[in-house]
Amino acid sequence: MTSDDLLARLLDLAARRFGRRREELHADQDFFDALGIDSYRALELLTELEHAFGVEVPDWELEGVRTFGALAEVLRRRL
Repeated sequence: MTSDDLLARLLDLAARRFGRRREELHADQDFFDALGIDSYRALELLTELEHAFGVEVPDWELEGVRTFGALAEVLRRRL
């Protein structure tokens, strides 16, 4: 899976999970702001992403991660 494919899948899942239009979401956006979520809901998203990609992401790897692109990079390193 390429980095672009991974990002596209992440954005698709996030849009569907939080009822957003996929075309409104982009790699450089802060996912908290773009999705209108708090840290608890971000953990829900992470859990769904971990299941979808078959990976486990330790909390320490997410420190400071706020954009879709950065989140995709963390997931890519785990694949």
